[in-house]
Amino acid sequence: MRGAPTDAEKKLWSLLRRGQLDGYHFRRQVPIAGYIVDFCCLSAGLGVEADGGQHTHNEARQYDEKRSAVLSEKGIRIIRFSDYEILKHPDAVQATIYRELTVGPLPNPPPEYRARG
Repeated sequence: MRGAPTDAEKKLWSLLRRGQLDGYHFRRQVPIAGYIVDFCCLSAGLGVEADGGQHTHNEARQYDEKRSAVLSEKGIRIIRFSDYEILKHPDAVQATIYRELTVGPLPNPPPEYRARG
């Protein structure tokens, strides 16, 4: 747990706090299964992570994958955004989070990109 949030975390919190997303309540720095989730809506089982540049390194990606798997076993689905995305495209980040809360993850690939038969 860090004492001071990054600029991206401050921005993300401004998008999530006070039930702004259809009343969904998020908490910051939530301890779950030995990990700290940046932002979490426990009622929806959704965790949101703000990832700085260190998360692009191979070791960090592997750690994040393992961490996400453990959290998934505890009922928390994790979505991640780079600090750049949060700071430069906050409306798109907020829309994505809202979609995840209300619709859930899109199939991979989304239906509109599947080959038509």
